[in-house]
Amino acid sequence: MNIWYVIYNFLVLPMLYIAIRFLGLFNKKIRSGISGRKKLFEQLIIDLTGIDRKKKMVWFHSSSMGEFEQAKPIIERLREEKNINLIVTFFSPSGYLNSRNYPYADVISYLPFDTPALISRFISLVRPGLVIFMRYDFWPNIIWTIKSKKIPWMIVDATMQKNSKRKLPVAKNFHKSLFGSVSKILSVSQIDSDNFKDFGINADQLKAVGDTRFDRVYKKSLAAREKHLFKDGLFDGKKIFVFGSSWPSDEDVVLPAFLKLMKYDQNVIMILAPHEPTEIHLESIEGYFSGITKTIRFSYMNNYNNERVILIDSIGILLTLYFYADAAYVGGSFKQGIHNVLEPAVYGIPVLFGPKHQNSQEALKLVGLGSGLVVKNKRDMYRSLRKIFSDESYRNRLGEISSGYVKENIGATERILNEIHKYI
Repeated sequence: MNIWYVIYNFLVLPMLYIAIRFLGLFNKKIRSGISGRKKLFEQLIIDLTGIDRKKKMVWFHSSSMGEFEQAKPIIERLREEKNINLIVTFFSPSGYLNSRNYPYADVISYLPFDTPALISRFISLVRPGLVIFMRYDFWPNIIWTIKSKKIPWMIVDATMQKNSKRKLPVAKNFHKSLFGSVSKILSVSQIDSDNFKDFGINADQLKAVGDTRFDRVYKKSLAAREKHLFKDGLFDGKKIFVFGSSWPSDEDVVLPAFLKLMKYDQNVIMILAPHEPTEIHLESIEGYFSGITKTIRFSYMNNYNNERVILIDSIGILLTLYFYADAAYVGGSFKQGIHNVLEPAVYGIPVLFGPKHQNSQEALKLVGLGSGLVVKNKRDMYRSLRKIFSDESYRNRLGEISSGYVKENIGATERILNEIHKYI
């Protein structure tokens, strides 16, 4: 460990710091993360004032918002069951800025940059009794520091691919030095647990428990049914296609196919939610449909007059939109990686996406089960949509597969809590 400590802190970390500073000159998100940390410790001291130090402090760390969504079912159950303090940290500005008012944590903070001095000061102030990293965002100086203080730590919702770059010779030796002190790695599948064994981790340090994303999306879907984004009965007799998290590369394939579908089916309506609903992007989509069919933005739905394309000009409602869908397309899969396929699947509908979906185990599983349909081009897209919306029994059969897949995988939160309880 001493060799890796020297290499990391005197070679890797300075290069990483310089790279972050340089990229911050051009990237607004990185600049936000740097500036947001300037008064990290001053704010942390204020936030810790009044904390009952007799209670054990549990520290959850997530890289960003997606990982934090997976932590929420665990945090909320812990808050119900245990009389503890909870601190939540983020590396990314998006996670921190969108979670500052999260009611189930006592303290919400940025994670300091991973220098020995900053991490030592942070841990001395927080005094955690247990550290939980969500998925993959664990940092060497944190691990070395909590190891020296004999603080138990876990990785939850952990994944490890067979061909992971962490298994390359030098990286593998480095990660073996980190994982050696882990109390427990709770993986999403047995395959992931088996892949962690390549790092020399003992069997009693590993356990496959499932993925809390299933629990989270199921719970959110129950709440979404009560939100009533649209007037009751508005879509009676209609077939709803939700196009979620769209990028221009997705739109190039999906929009022409939907226009063709509209000619043959007068009852189909598309609800289109761009990944980035900027004014420029929305106007571009409106321009595409101009002269062909009427569109309306979600914020003007009080004036709805049977428009067949509804553009979502707000964020944070996509999971609820899928509630109205008879079928859905999940974006990102013609760009660099698919977004969350569980959000539509939980409602029991067919889920379509493009060829770049290998980043999602859930998408791969849906394809294997038959309810996830991969489209490669406009022709594929049209054929899939025409089949889904013209054959109700086919559509329902695929939907049952989707909902069954989600329901069969609910329960990871309970299994994770059983392991956490051993340390608190």
